Amino acid sequence: MPTEFNVVIERDPDGLFVASVPALPGCYTQAASRDELMARIAEAIELHLEDRGEPVEPLEFVAVERVSVPA
Repeated sequence: MPTEFNVVIERDPDGLFVASVPALPGCYTQAASRDELMARIAEAIELHLEDRGEPVEPLEFVAVERVSVPA
């Protein structure tokens, strides 16, 4: 049975899409399109899980918030 992970998608200053997986620290990738990004992050998740060699419990999605701090 497939395991689902939450993926955070942002856009960097160069216009590339960047995806990260909060439940898997260090699991991220980037791409020029969202379709390509989703394929790449799925592959990154698979490789990350393969490398860990132990089960990972996905986090429950609650919310995404934006926080401002002085520059």
